[in-house]
Amino acid sequence: MESRSTVLTVAAVVATGVLAYAVYFDYKRRNDPDFRKKLKKEKKRVNKSLAASQQAEAAASAVSPAMLREALEALRSEPPVPLEDRENYFMAQVSMGEQLATQGPTFHLPAAIAFFRALRIYPAPAELIGIYEKTVPAPVFKLVLEMTNMDTRRPSHRTSQLFTSCPLILDRWMDGRNAGGYRLHVKKTPILIIYTLILPALRYLLFRFAFIHLLQHVLIHTSPPFARTIVSFQQVVARVTGYYDVFPPKSMNVSVVDQQTSTAMKGPRKVLVVNRDFAAGETIYKEHPIVAVLDSDLQIAGTHCTHCFRVIEPGLSITDENVSKIMPSAYCSKSCLVASKTRGHALLFTDESPLPKELLAGPMPDMLDSAGRQAAQQKFYDYLKSSNRNLPLVAARFIARQIVAETNRLASLASGIGAKPSPSTPGSGSEENDYVNAEDGDYQLADHLERWRFMDVVPPEGEMSLITDLLKQTLPGLDQFTTEERYAILSGKMAYNAFGVCFNGGRDDRPAPEVRPEEVEKTRTPYGTSRQIGSAVYTVSSYLTHSCDPSARVSFSSGTTELHLVANRDLKKGDVVTIAFVDVNQHPDESVAECKRRRRVELARGWKFACGCDRCEAEAREFPASQPQAEGAGAPSDPEEVVGDQSKVESSMENFEANPPAPISLNVVHDVE
Repeated sequence: MESRSTVLTVAAVVATGVLAYAVYFDYKRRNDPDFRKKLKKEKKRVNKSLAASQQAEAAASAVSPAMLREALEALRSEPPVPLEDRENYFMAQVSMGEQLATQGPTFHLPAAIAFFRALRIYPAPAELIGIYEKTVPAPVFKLVLEMTNMDTRRPSHRTSQLFTSCPLILDRWMDGRNAGGYRLHVKKTPILIIYTLILPALRYLLFRFAFIHLLQHVLIHTSPPFARTIVSFQQVVARVTGYYDVFPPKSMNVSVVDQQTSTAMKGPRKVLVVNRDFAAGETIYKEHPIVAVLDSDLQIAGTHCTHCFRVIEPGLSITDENVSKIMPSAYCSKSCLVASKTRGHALLFTDESPLPKELLAGPMPDMLDSAGRQAAQQKFYDYLKSSNRNLPLVAARFIARQIVAETNRLASLASGIGAKPSPSTPGSGSEENDYVNAEDGDYQLADHLERWRFMDVVPPEGEMSLITDLLKQTLPGLDQFTTEERYAILSGKMAYNAFGVCFNGGRDDRPAPEVRPEEVEKTRTPYGTSRQIGSAVYTVSSYLTHSCDPSARVSFSSGTTELHLVANRDLKKGDVVTIAFVDVNQHPDESVAECKRRRRVELARGWKFACGCDRCEAEAREFPASQPQAEGAGAPSDPEEVVGDQSKVESSMENFEANPPAPISLNVVHDVE
């Protein structure tokens, strides 16, 4: 009786609670406008999700049996994959399928073709189909099943010799810095989960934490019956910490080291030091940029090469109608035209296919809206002209370079070249006259980017949406890789690390910006941003630090964007290399104090730090008088009061370097049949 009474009491309380919530919900719905807005937004989100699901199902059903048969015929005509290449081929096709499956319904058939290629050479198709069912999007999986039913060929028994390897099943993940261990079950069975550890290649565009990306590099496979897989956690850590062992390359004559105390730029940071002695006037290294953007007035005039900034004599420019359809572009040579297209210009400002031909196997429905793509390109270019700023295009070209590099990397996998880009692969960073990459370790653009310093910036309203719309119209799905947070960080890195390209001391006719002084773009140049012809970003030179009495200077004596770092004075091995971010020379109409204040105001506005170099400290002692407030409401009231350095590195990288994970013991269990 007592138990029954308790149950009734609980039921009454629950019913009362439900009724009270219903009354409260109805009251809020009738009287709270914000609550109604929230309900409407939630309803729209649900409807949008439902519509997307229905669209995906419709897209899958839109693929006719004839298209599937045509795809199968194309697959049967492909040459057989050599036995020694099948493992790489399998992983490449699964990785490609994962990428295409995320790009929207129009890519479902190409994704299914990639998954089916992997299935055909897999020794245990039934097991792989079971995995596909759990991990592959339903519309794509449906197409794979239909192709399997249509196919009368059976996978060769010889393929089982290749994939009888050692899958790794991670039972436990290490928590923070606590020492832990992975228990690895090593079985003499086909690789069932390899592809689940292959991170999608375009994950680089997510500016991910490097540690996660490195997981794919710790898999070591040997063939049974002697298979013994030992995966050391130190291999993961070594790839993160070993970056500076292979970058910069030894040929650059400099190394990146940690400096705990810095005079000019307060706080610990990474700096460049020379690896040998240099005499004053000697060139330390030369470097080509990752991306470069010509000032808009020169871009329109066609007086300089869009790619390398070389001055073009009248009547000698090389143009391309498709390349110049949206943005007028002139080139000094055919090689510059080709390099510009393959490094991102074609993706941003032409109607050429954004994917290499190797990724477009099999029949495919129309996937691109050419008119929409051209309209998005025109809107972005109009914004560039009206804003008279270089940094939005610098950021867009950097994103485009990442996309091009990763799609070419996938294309290399698809064609059997291998995961590491060949020296001739566009966007690999190992081409002639391309940016300086690590000399070993297969590091990508994102590995460089995530280690750069940046400062907090707020991009103008609507700027990111123009870029994301352009990417979406170019290749559906690319827009998801550019969120507000990521774009703000990317903009901050481009703003902090961009150099101003100046020839022979710079020019005098650069249009004056029509914004407040504190909003003017700043680039690293000893002649002042107002004298540059364009902006460029470099991998090695991004580690150069400022001093008002620099030990080296940046020169563009080749008449192109190739940066020459020249010693200002004799340098000994291990000396820190510094340059001037701003014009540090005292002008004829300036006093020492006025010169000091001018350069410190520019540094505070452009890079958010107060210089503490020996020259500034000596002048501060000699001229201690207080200064008037700097022009512009957004400038610091007194740069002398700016303490420390407001630039930073990404928190994930900073935390990893400050608190490296403890060594992990690996318990390897062999299941012997």
